[in-house]
Amino acid sequence: MTVTIVGAQLGDEGKGGVVDIYGEAADVVVRYQGGDNAGHTVVHDGETYKLSLVPSGAVRGNVGVLGNGCVVNPATLFDEIDELRERGLEPDVRVAERAHVILPYHRVIDGVEEDEKADLAAGTTKRGIGPTYEDKAGRRGVRVGDLLDPGVLRERLEYVVPQKRALATEVFGIDLEGEVRDAFDIEVLFETYREFGERLAAEGMTVDCGTFLQERIDDGEAVMLEGAQGTSLDIDHGVYPYVTSSHPTAGGATVGTGLGPTVIGEGEVIGIVKAYLSRVGTGPLPTELGGVEGQTPDYDAETGADDDAEELATYIRDEGGEYGTVTGRPRRVGWLDLPMLRHAARTSGFTAIVVNHVDTLAGLDEVKVGHSYTMRTRDGEERTLTTVPPTTEQWARCEANLRTFDGWPEADWAAVAEDGWDALPEAARAYLEYVAGELDVPIYAVGVGPGREETVVREDPFA
Repeated sequence: MTVTIVGAQLGDEGKGGVVDIYGEAADVVVRYQGGDNAGHTVVHDGETYKLSLVPSGAVRGNVGVLGNGCVVNPATLFDEIDELRERGLEPDVRVAERAHVILPYHRVIDGVEEDEKADLAAGTTKRGIGPTYEDKAGRRGVRVGDLLDPGVLRERLEYVVPQKRALATEVFGIDLEGEVRDAFDIEVLFETYREFGERLAAEGMTVDCGTFLQERIDDGEAVMLEGAQGTSLDIDHGVYPYVTSSHPTAGGATVGTGLGPTVIGEGEVIGIVKAYLSRVGTGPLPTELGGVEGQTPDYDAETGADDDAEELATYIRDEGGEYGTVTGRPRRVGWLDLPMLRHAARTSGFTAIVVNHVDTLAGLDEVKVGHSYTMRTRDGEERTLTTVPPTTEQWARCEANLRTFDGWPEADWAAVAEDGWDALPEAARAYLEYVAGELDVPIYAVGVGPGREETVVREDPFA
């Protein structure tokens, strides 16, 4: 059986915590896309673990797999494994031989390209994710399996490195000195990544991902598939070009693991929802409160936005810890966006949802939701939309139509989690029931705090 965890918004929905909650019943947890830009925080046995590449389930003792849809920085991978071992854990991590490898030149080029793109910047972490996926699509990438064969590794590097060196020097005008020079040096790269390959082989970490997972399923084991980022950052279904370079949607789970769509379709697909909206990066955000300089389009920090909206945005950001796990950048925040959630539910075929950060909104007099959009066409006409329009330019012309709900009070959230659904404040239940009704799916769990014990669990998808 499979359970697929999908971010329903713009990332940072709390997917890692959900994997931790349900992971006890899973034998294998697999990341199916993304790289070490996908920071996730897991609280387990009172300990907080901040991971960017190792699957969340590794903290709990599951077998963790990085699927072929991932891009892997071996240095990050081994750093995280070593740190977990230093903290008394023994993570069992496998890596798909078909997964692509992030090399130092990808990180150098990523940083320069992000600056060059200016207004089209997607808010990347400059960790080489996008350039690695570009090389994958351009059929000039280096795969994990290549690291195991020195002859093949050298051949790959001798083909691609001169191209990257020319791009760096002749197009971007990069001065190849010091560490930057090493990033484009075939011999340095060969020796470094040959050693990574040797460690991967010595620890028996590489697998044929699809075969490995299917054999586990055939043996009756439970497999959880973990996506990174969120639906509206999907390169096909997100707010292009302000997106990631892969597919966080459920379709990405099949191509990113080697499991067939019928296998994944027979299981559960759970959309993870934050009770409000947040993101790092630019692009339109119709329900945004206030703004963040350098991210919110046309935002002027001196004039700002409505003072009440700015104050509310700061409150939610601080209460929810809305700062990037990897970068520390402040996230933009806004009210929950139902058109975005309807789009996500259709795109991935949610069978259920989990709603997190309900406690963050506690204490507000009222809570609002973007129920629909009013989009102004280029001809000046107005159209009501209940889902995200196909182009980002159209989305930027959308104004959210808000519905207002009564706020709910602070509570002893650990006690609420222990007592269950009926212990949630009545106004919070009304808010949640509205969301579930609009998406026509049940709520499997409600997050009311960062810890595993601060979750109202209603259903177990593996039961």
